[in-house]
Amino acid sequence: MTSSLTALSPLDGRYAAKTRPLQDHFSEFALIRARVRIELEWLKALAAEPGFTALAPLSAETLRAMDGLSAGFTLADAQRIKAIEATTNHDVKAVEYFLRERLAIHPDIAAASELIHFACTSEDINNLSHALMIRGGRDEVLLPAADRILERLRGLAREHADLAMLARTHGQPATPTTLGKEMANVVARLERARAKVAGVEILGKINGATGNFNAHVASVPDFDWPRFARAFVERLGVTYNPLTIQIEPHDALAELFDAMARLNTILIDLDRDIWGYIALGYFRQRVKAGEVGSSTMPHKVNPIDFENSEGNLGLANAVLRHLSEKLPISRWQRDLTDSTVLRNMGVAFGYCVLAYDSCERGLGKLEANPARIGEDLEGAWDVLAEAVQTVMRAHRIEGSYEKLKDLTRGKGGITKADLHAFVRTLDLPEEAKARLLALTPSTYTGLAARLAREV
Repeated sequence: MTSSLTALSPLDGRYAAKTRPLQDHFSEFALIRARVRIELEWLKALAAEPGFTALAPLSAETLRAMDGLSAGFTLADAQRIKAIEATTNHDVKAVEYFLRERLAIHPDIAAASELIHFACTSEDINNLSHALMIRGGRDEVLLPAADRILERLRGLAREHADLAMLARTHGQPATPTTLGKEMANVVARLERARAKVAGVEILGKINGATGNFNAHVASVPDFDWPRFARAFVERLGVTYNPLTIQIEPHDALAELFDAMARLNTILIDLDRDIWGYIALGYFRQRVKAGEVGSSTMPHKVNPIDFENSEGNLGLANAVLRHLSEKLPISRWQRDLTDSTVLRNMGVAFGYCVLAYDSCERGLGKLEANPARIGEDLEGAWDVLAEAVQTVMRAHRIEGSYEKLKDLTRGKGGITKADLHAFVRTLDLPEEAKARLLALTPSTYTGLAARLAREV
């Protein structure tokens, strides 16, 4: 029985609709399709190279057929390759045999069918296939999802740039900020992290069984194989790695997965902070008709989007960190431990995209509650102790900090009247006193509003 209800993973079951865009990049179908593309491009490159005389230039008709097979690769094609694999018990060799079968009607290829997969080890095909899959999944799905969060946060930063809010350091009332500035802080962090993810160069190689072009040189010695390999890899939009073992060592993939995990950690921090602000009443959540928050408490509007996001980011990072720690390690010139692990790249991306969707959706439901935010500010006149003692220091009043500490630390319930009475006793210029007496917790926000608008 085929149903989302019978799927082993929630990524392909409960959450399949949200992760479906990744299927085009990380499914087994996507991997097989990428292998077909690399094999065909390699054959085309050999045929087009004047120095490689073992294969004559291919006819325009054959080239069109090859491009059509690559661009129009179907599920039926993939199923045929899987059927061949049932006999070969080797997935890449099955692709080679499939291409011989499909291209046999073209005389120029039929006569040179042994040159399909020429001098390649399976990892020449696999590493470049994975490079294309990763690049597509990152650039076409992951980064656009992160950008939607950034846009939500930018909107909140600008909309609430002036909305003064009590800050909390160590969970205690602290120097006020604005709600917009707190959102702007996250925007700045995410932009840096996003740039790191986007900037990782994906590496690729096509240099034979142990990275030395052994078979290439043995068969066609008077040929510049490193030059040819570099040009081929770079035409695919992948950065060439000239020094490898049998596998491309995956250091670049580890760099990417680490960068993704760092971005995710920032989002976990955001999810927890927003959860807390909702708990304080600083944000309300727009309700959707028909939704239920609790099976027994009808009033509940739970912050489930941020909780789901946090949970899935944790799963994503667990997989990403295993990938980044394991993939660069291969015994001697290669072992097979990377092969099965690489098949889980889509799992890591899936949990990322699922988490980003929840976070973005949750941000879209938020409504600031100025009245509740204002209540906390009005009850926190003691936070102006910082301003008062700093003005006193500027005028070189001895024991400035200590005087304010005696007045406010651990006292609680400091009122406007208490603070103003203290300020009036100070030996300060009248202009400085007037500034302090005009200050309120809501206006003691420094440059927060300006900084919020700059994101």
